[in-house]
Amino acid sequence: MITLLRRVTAVCALSTVLAACGTTPPRQAAIPPVPTPPPRPPTLAPGPAGLTPVFEHGPRTRGRTVALTFDADMAAGQGARAAAGERFDHPRLISTLRALKVRATVFMTGRWAEEYPDQARSIGRDPLFEVANHSYSHYAYTRDCYGLPTVPEERKRPDVERAYAAFRKAGVRDPMPYFRFPGGCYDRRALKALAPAGVTAVQWDVVGGDAFETDPDVVVRQVLDEVRPGSVVVLHCTRSAAPATERAVRTIVPELRRRGFRFVKVSELIGAVGSRP
Repeated sequence: MITLLRRVTAVCALSTVLAACGTTPPRQAAIPPVPTPPPRPPTLAPGPAGLTPVFEHGPRTRGRTVALTFDADMAAGQGARAAAGERFDHPRLISTLRALKVRATVFMTGRWAEEYPDQARSIGRDPLFEVANHSYSHYAYTRDCYGLPTVPEERKRPDVERAYAAFRKAGVRDPMPYFRFPGGCYDRRALKALAPAGVTAVQWDVVGGDAFETDPDVVVRQVLDEVRPGSVVVLHCTRSAAPATERAVRTIVPELRRRGFRFVKVSELIGAVGSRP
């Protein structure tokens, strides 16, 4: 009898007859799917001698697209001015872009992200926008650049990396591998210094002229007169330095749409040119 019971027990242990023994086989734990990594943002191939590539505008013949870009400027030494009440952010501008459903690229300094981490995180997680690198310090990468202090040669790449670190700390998701030189000033040495960072330098072909401009109509006329298919427009996202920008955008956006333009991010324009393998 004991032997028989042992045999029955052994049989019941087999998964093929568990149901016959009045028990239910244990459910196998579901294997979670392997997450798919996000697609790699498009970048341009390195320039001659491996220099950082420079992008100024998209294709002129592939539809009426335009990229509005906004520089969120704040220099490393401006903390005292912010503490005293100067506003380097522009939340109303961001709200207007959202209300108008405008896709845009924000070139942010690391110092700006440190000063306004909640706004940086909100912009970086909004699918309307993408965040790109405008240096940490907003110091120039060449000499004689609108009076800006100059980043030492050995600090240029670390300055870019420090900005990305500030973005990550603020909670910005997937900042883009695009870099805008402070003041738009660069030379061969600057392009060589940044080549190991793997970024594409992004310039523009339309100057919005909003820096320190108080009349929005001036900005509107300048943008509307210069924009072409594939254009990259440079504007600013700082209340103190660009007080008329938000009002100008409220006119620029509907007028460009009336002309048949579609707003895209810089990454979309670069992707239309061709991505690096």
